[in-house]
Amino acid sequence: MRLRRTVVALLLAATAALSATPASALDARPARFPTGTATGPGGRTALTDAEGRRLQLRGFNLDKYAETTEADVRSLAAQGFTLIRVAVSWTRLEPERGRLDPAELHRLHRLLGWADRYGVLTLVDFHQDVYGPRFGGGDRGIPVWATRDDGLPFTPDPNDWFAGYFQPAVQAAFRHLYDDPDLRAWQADFYTRLARELRDHRSLLGYDLFNEPFGPVDGDPTDPAVLAAASAALEQGRLADMYRRLIAAVRQVDRRAWLFVEPTVLVGQGVPTRLPGFADPRPGAARLGYAPHFYDTAVESGHDWDPSDGFVERYTAAITGYPAAHRLPVLVGEWGPPDSRTPGNTQLVQRQVAAMDGFAEGWTMWYWCRGTGGYCALDPAGRPAPGDEPAFGPYPAAVAGTDVSALGHTVRWIADGTGRATELVLPAAGFPHGARVTVSPATARVDLDQPDGGRAGTARIRLPHTRPGTPVTVTVTPR
Repeated sequence: MRLRRTVVALLLAATAALSATPASALDARPARFPTGTATGPGGRTALTDAEGRRLQLRGFNLDKYAETTEADVRSLAAQGFTLIRVAVSWTRLEPERGRLDPAELHRLHRLLGWADRYGVLTLVDFHQDVYGPRFGGGDRGIPVWATRDDGLPFTPDPNDWFAGYFQPAVQAAFRHLYDDPDLRAWQADFYTRLARELRDHRSLLGYDLFNEPFGPVDGDPTDPAVLAAASAALEQGRLADMYRRLIAAVRQVDRRAWLFVEPTVLVGQGVPTRLPGFADPRPGAARLGYAPHFYDTAVESGHDWDPSDGFVERYTAAITGYPAAHRLPVLVGEWGPPDSRTPGNTQLVQRQVAAMDGFAEGWTMWYWCRGTGGYCALDPAGRPAPGDEPAFGPYPAAVAGTDVSALGHTVRWIADGTGRATELVLPAAGFPHGARVTVSPATARVDLDQPDGGRAGTARIRLPHTRPGTPVTVTVTPR
């Protein structure tokens, strides 16, 4: 189990049949908005753009519940990142049953408006920590008016907030949320109304439907076998039913959004999800994805990472089977150690970036802020925090080919022979004095927009006379 808090969920504009948005406005969405998927021979499913290029989306979680500034969004975009994960709180957005709070909606619209302006995609996360504010969660999660705890006890542990999930009152609240017809209807109605509000933002990628889902545990929660059985029962039963309801709720008003499902947090312990596949009622191809988190329990508890513990290997083995079986793109919604400056955690960041290049089509690190420690990815001057530099490396944002891999400053793929441009993003923090780009085969044409002045650069690579199946290698080095 992880011992920490988390944030956010996603959505992209509605069709003309469901929205009054002019077609020209919808067409102005960010150029790298994924319009489809492509599944390779190994079962990995990529996000693709309108040109059929494989996409990589990279970015960060922002401060919780729209408490961010335009400067945050502008600086993130300037560094070359293309995605932000934004937490929303049912409690804050619907403090009274049936009434969305105008001030909170305004804050959320303002944030997505900044993303519209700077060409960044947004993933909206329906967030909860230990259910909601009835159990000391501040103003996040499920509202008090939607909390039923049967009068059972709740005793918080100040040294282990996650242990609150196992308190009798919290267990009862989750049972009622999953089982009570009126709570089910109220939750679905909230999702529909919020999706209707946000669907016209061209930056809206979609929704992370339920942050770090949890549920009843019948038995000793310290027994790994009991936890695994409870997780499997939840994912196959109550949680699967919830996801079906929420997918249907959003699809009532938005057919364009990507909808992501999360497994329970046990995936971080190397326990594969038991979620079933889901149907997407939108016309045409499904727009569904898989959004696990990537946290090591010991590191979250304050320990430096031990590279010999097998965490990355167990996680990678556990995470890949489900999306391959159901042809889902993977977007890691949260990852990163609470302190990247320690020797083990510095190595963990490197290993996680390399691992995600092998199984994920995007990620949002936890999180974008300035500080001298903690989870902040930036130091007080706005540079990458010590140890977090690998997250600011070059990456293939759009590739005209297959079998894409990136390791350090080297990117490889197999050309598709179309001659379409491949775009590599060069984050400004990693190339403060510009970059050199070398390509094999040597016949490639390179158009290099150099990073400068705190602005990311782009290397556009075309292979106009290359046959399909030709290996391509690009090496990018700082000047």
